[in-house]
Amino acid sequence: MIRVEQPGALTTVQDGGRRGWRHLGVAMAGALDADAAALANLLVGNAVDAAVLEFSLTGPSLTISAATTVALTGGEVDAVHVDADGAQRSVPCGRPVAVPAGELRIGAIRRGVRGWLAVAGGIDVAPVLGSRSTDLRGGFGGVHGRALQRGDTLAMGTATRTPDATTPAWWFEFDRLPQHRLALHFVPCTADHAPVEAFAGQAWRVDVRSNRQGLRLNGNALVAPNGDIVSLPVTPGTIQLPPDGQPIVLLADAQTTGGYPRLGYVASADLPRLAQAAPGMQISWTAIDADASRALWAARRAQWQRMQCLLEERRSTLQPPR
Repeated sequence: MIRVEQPGALTTVQDGGRRGWRHLGVAMAGALDADAAALANLLVGNAVDAAVLEFSLTGPSLTISAATTVALTGGEVDAVHVDADGAQRSVPCGRPVAVPAGELRIGAIRRGVRGWLAVAGGIDVAPVLGSRSTDLRGGFGGVHGRALQRGDTLAMGTATRTPDATTPAWWFEFDRLPQHRLALHFVPCTADHAPVEAFAGQAWRVDVRSNRQGLRLNGNALVAPNGDIVSLPVTPGTIQLPPDGQPIVLLADAQTTGGYPRLGYVASADLPRLAQAAPGMQISWTAIDADASRALWAARRAQWQRMQCLLEERRSTLQPPR
């Protein structure tokens, strides 16, 4: 079991998302950076879509009742493990770390906004509509449909592989963390006669009001097209233009329909990178066509496959003798 001693700023149970229900108005939810969550799972020997803990700004403190293997990915963060005798050891990011029973303390994120914690066997909460992800807006999934609170307990699933013998010196990261600026691609939408050129022609700042539903942008206000439009289906990655002229990029907890004009859609290869867009960070946008977006996605998947093969090769050297 895992007991929550301190929950952090916003810690939720997430997996690969709740797919196949948007036609009924159910949001996808899931880790905002599915690749970072998948990497954490692979490091501890889980399936890529096993449930993990996603934390924002400040990580949780957790008492783990039995020895296990953990992995942290995402934003740069300091973490320590304290065993039953009070001995402390650092838990570095991007690698599998075998820990005995004790308390895992995850501090504030120094670079980036979010991190992901995987434990061997995954977080074993009851699936809802095929997913263990927390839907904060809908109030279901995860732990009672909410962020973790002090005193919550979480079951750990059964690990499928032998624990690692040592903590490696190597580490893995899939995306480099942004510092002050993100350069992203989007596929423009021309159906709504939206001011696409004006959107791509300036740099935007991330608004502090951003959350898992949408990333709000601040800049020189755009002029929205005149007249009402019919509400249409939207997806994570849709860039909307509300009446105030400040765009919103929909993220994993986004609603399923929307009546705002659309500026376009974030290239799928770039969408996970928005998980680390901190308030005040500058974002610039480059318009591309659908073929270029597919090429970026294919390149990202190829990069992922190469990393996965290398990871399996490295992890094989950590296994204890049978």
